[in-house]
Amino acid sequence: MHFVGVDLAWGERRPTGLAVVDADGHLLHVSAVRTDDEIVTGLAPYVDGDCLVAIDAPIVVPNATGNRPAEAALNRDFARFDAGAHPSNTGKPEFREQPRAARVAARLGLDINPRSRRPRRAIEVYPHPATVALFRLGRTLKYKDKPGRDLEQLRAQLVMLIGLVEGLEHADLPLHVGGLAGWQELRAAAETAARKSELRVVEDQVDAVVCAYIGLFAERAPDRVTTYGDLATGYIVTPTLPADLEPTPRLGRGSEGPLDVGSAVRRYAELQPGLVPVTEGFVRLVTSILDEAGINYLTVTGRAKSVSSFALKAAKTVDGRLIFSDPLHEITDQIGVRVITYVHSDVQAVVDLLEDQIVVHDDRDLGQETASEGRFGYASRHLLVGLDPTRDDADGLLHGHRAALQIRTVLQHAWAEFEHDVRYKGAVPPEHVLDLDRRFTLAAGLLELADREFSTIRDLLRDGPAETAAAVDAERADDDPRMSPRELAAFLAGQYADAGWSRTDHYAWISALVLELGITSLAALGDTLRSVDDELLRERMGYRYPPGAVRRLDDALLWVHGERYVELRGNEHRASALRARLAKMRDED
Repeated sequence: MHFVGVDLAWGERRPTGLAVVDADGHLLHVSAVRTDDEIVTGLAPYVDGDCLVAIDAPIVVPNATGNRPAEAALNRDFARFDAGAHPSNTGKPEFREQPRAARVAARLGLDINPRSRRPRRAIEVYPHPATVALFRLGRTLKYKDKPGRDLEQLRAQLVMLIGLVEGLEHADLPLHVGGLAGWQELRAAAETAARKSELRVVEDQVDAVVCAYIGLFAERAPDRVTTYGDLATGYIVTPTLPADLEPTPRLGRGSEGPLDVGSAVRRYAELQPGLVPVTEGFVRLVTSILDEAGINYLTVTGRAKSVSSFALKAAKTVDGRLIFSDPLHEITDQIGVRVITYVHSDVQAVVDLLEDQIVVHDDRDLGQETASEGRFGYASRHLLVGLDPTRDDADGLLHGHRAALQIRTVLQHAWAEFEHDVRYKGAVPPEHVLDLDRRFTLAAGLLELADREFSTIRDLLRDGPAETAAAVDAERADDDPRMSPRELAAFLAGQYADAGWSRTDHYAWISALVLELGITSLAALGDTLRSVDDELLRERMGYRYPPGAVRRLDDALLWVHGERYVELRGNEHRASALRARLAKMRDED
């Protein structure tokens, strides 16, 4: 048996959405058409046998004015959830003759009596009250284009509906949409739509899928369905409103209390632009902390969660129930920062450093959790961080905000990104799922081994012999006073054998400062550093993390040259931080 959804436009100039679900709840077809002929042709393969066609449009309209009795009855239950029905009557041109829905049903040869048990039938349905009942929404999702609703808000609400529909896979009466490429294309189109007209085409087809599911629901769970009205006066079939469901209060911006998912998404759409500069501030903060410590890393990036991504997460369900009861406060990755390191040991070094500099509210080692289950797979360190109330916030942005911080190696990042794209953005045929799991597990194990080998390689290079200052100086052109980053790196590897690697661009930066001090050879730099009491310097600085070679040199030059080093032109942007370090070196209270 096929369950067909038709989101029927009231005229042939606007798109009509079509969707077909099989007896096991698998989405077989989704498309958009315009004319009656296209509807009949598109549905022909699915309605020649047993079928139930659920049409979002009035089928029976006998009344000359006002509401049909079915609409009045439905409104008494659902209007307070913003899910009331518009009046249908023969005073409107579209219903003056035979309603389009009745005309399409007749062409398909379908019985339109809601009480009939014939094998080929059509019923009138209405997605708005159905989504309220099925997903326990405090109010309807506002994905329909109306005055005052901008593109971003419409997109967010539609993406949330898509997420809720996908969540029906885990309902007691499941719907499986992810295996159809057409559904994946709809989701991508909704997330990237640049115009409201593009959203409208997606909206019609998603509504058609909801209609098809209402038909499946009405057939398989008739005791959980209400039919408002009757064949003589017109009717609407919808899942029954839960007795304990109450509408969400219309809270103002300053009101307290949790918002339902729809209201939370609308509020987040208002807040999201303001999170962009906050995210940039957290990226600058984390970058400055790592650079100041001399920890080597590949990138520090950030993003303010998009409205559509927030909506999709807010719509996630488990066993048919929403995961987040208060998504605006429970979704903690609205501000996201990611640090990518080269080797695994640097992940812990970054964690230790951040714990010393900012407030860590939560710390989860996803790699350790995976390993504790005896598996290979996703590995990443996840922190929830905020600014210490006593720390200066130069931008005045960060206090009161928290950021979700991911720290992982280059290899862990590559695995996670590829796995996410394949599993969650692509459609994996069911027959390939087990083989895909095995291959991802194998790849995760190989990458973990590679991470270990990279750490070993770095340790061997760190402990190995370094070029002498004289040998490196001899290679340089006689008329070039500068020390290249490669020369300086080789020298510092010998000078600070126990230090970690620093970023390549930091070697270039520190070499410019060395030249500004008038030091033009590695031999002269070596002479300068011999006056530094390394043991006392390390004791005064109290490093809680393994500082990189550039940071060690930076501190040594500050130790030797003091205020002169602070006042170098290349240090203008960090003069206050250097003076604080200098006071620490001199053990000044």
